[in-house]
Parts: sequence; structure tokens; C-alpha cells
Amino acid sequence: MKVALAADHGGFRLKETIKDFLGERGVAFHDFGCYSEKSCDYIDWGEKAAEKVAKGEFERGILICGTGLGMNIVANKFPGVRAAACYDLYATRQSREHNDCNILVLAGRMTGEDLAREIVNEWLTAKFKKDERYKRRLEKLKKLEQKNFK
Repeated sequence: MKVALAADHGGFRLKETIKDFLGERGVAFHDFGCYSEKSCDYIDWGEKAAEKVAKGEFERGILICGTGLGMNIVANKFPGVRAAACYDLYATRQSREHNDCNILVLAGRMTGEDLAREIVNEWLTAKFKKDERYKRRLEKLKKLEQKNFK
């Protein structure tokens, strides 16, 4: 699995922690920025990583901004991306098992490092439940994207 990683200044520190965590786990990743705590626009960095996931160049992505909300909005502007801002383990597990979420969004100013590691671990290990109802819902999402992303 290859993970596209990006953050703005509000998520920079947590991104560095997540990079270490992914490295320890042997998960391949590419850091698309930002590269410091200097103020920047989340859109510029989130776009780079989300686009790579949308094109299939990376299986998954992790985006981080101050609240997770901005990056979540950016990521979901790309067809084929199912991004979820996750603040706890239950939502994280559900995002994978029920929604086959391919981008995890974290809140750099709201999520402690230990919890963030747990969330990332849960998200990396949880599997999509190929139950008929979840597959049906993903198909409906694909049709909605086809209709609206022309």
C-alpha cells in the first residue's frame, strides 16, 4: 500500500508524527507537503495528495489540517475519493468498513499524537465489509459522482 500524505501549517507537526509512525510500520508513503509551520493554504497541499489518490497512483491518503474540515472538503472534490474526517476510533473503523474510505483526514490542533497513531492504525487495518448493502451504497456514490463530476 502507498499512502499520499499532506498537511497545512496547522497539521504539520502531526504529519511529522504520522510519517514516523508509517515508517515504523513499513508503510510506503510520499509527503506532498507542507514542509514547515509557516502559514499556508490547506487547499494547495490537500489537492496534490487527493489528486494522486483519485488517479489511482496511491491507494490511500492521509490529510491533516487544524480541524480536519478544510482538508476533508478539498479531498471530496475529486471523483473516486471518499474522505472522512475522523476524531475517534469508532468513526475511523466505520469509514473503512462501511464506506471504503480512501482518504483519512485528521485534525492537527484537536487530535493528540497517541490518539492519532491509534486512528491511523485502525484505518490502515480495518477492511471494507463487502456486504451487499455497502457495495450497493458505493455504487450509488459512483453514480452520483458520474452525474455531478462532468
